[in-house]
Amino acid sequence: MSFLHPAVLVLAVLVPGGAVAGYARWQRRRRAALRRAGLGTPGGGRLRRHLPYALLLAALPVLLVALARPQAQVGVPRVAGTVLLAFDISNSMAATDVTPTRLAAAQAAATGFVEEQPGTVDVGVLVFGDQALLTQAPTGDHRAAAAAIARIRASGGTSLGQAILVGLGAITGQPVSLPENGAAPEPGALGYWPSATIVLFSDGEDTGGPDAVAAAELAAAAGVRIQTVGVGTARGATVQVDGYQLSTALDESLLTTVAQTTGGAYRPAGDADTLADATRSVDLRLTTKREPLELTAPFAGAALLLLALGGLLGARWQGRIV
Repeated sequence: MSFLHPAVLVLAVLVPGGAVAGYARWQRRRRAALRRAGLGTPGGGRLRRHLPYALLLAALPVLLVALARPQAQVGVPRVAGTVLLAFDISNSMAATDVTPTRLAAAQAAATGFVEEQPGTVDVGVLVFGDQALLTQAPTGDHRAAAAAIARIRASGGTSLGQAILVGLGAITGQPVSLPENGAAPEPGALGYWPSATIVLFSDGEDTGGPDAVAAAELAAAAGVRIQTVGVGTARGATVQVDGYQLSTALDESLLTTVAQTTGGAYRPAGDADTLADATRSVDLRLTTKREPLELTAPFAGAALLLLALGGLLGARWQGRIV
């Protein structure tokens, strides 16, 4: 515990000490006066005679401690860290089984998500098709992140693994690739980033590139959690690409595996409303920040309670407010 005005604590010791000494002297002189008058010691018991005064005297140091403005450092949980929103921009995201399209619905839900985040959360935007591109580095300027989301257009194939690797590169500040020959990632090679989260919006149709599960294992080793949002429906739809009609449907299995590998969760979103709900329910990381909590009010309240009790007991037992 600390105090904004620690000098007042000296008074919190001296004033009550002087008051107790004065009360004791007053009681001795009072008893002596009563004996000289032949009245003896007043009745009512020692407790009833002294307790009201004791309560009033006890209120003095408590009230002076309150004037010293005590503070305690407490841990305050808050949402903080880095969130990277990764959008699948493959041709299949132009499907209309989610109104108006899978991609447009994901953009709308993600924009609402960004607008709801506190300033303690840095938001970045990444798009991925055959390759992945960071279009907005993580920033506390949420309007810039929303503008980057609005510029997204659908084209190309899908590489979930490449999206994860580029996302890890944006978080760690260094190029990231999978270990050669399928070797397990070295613990601590990328550092540890427990406050970072990647949110993947995709229909789950992976058409090539680095292995998505191996990339997820790399993210897990770096402490980065991946939350996946499945955009689309199991019944699917058709999209027109270069004059051809292609069928596309939501593939939940890979999205679920990627999320679970990093300790994250998969959330399906078969329409615009459930997509918005799924985005709002994304579990971000909580951190604890130690902040000063002023304790003046509790000390002042305790002093007032002691004063009130002393006055009430004095009025009840001695017929006057002491």
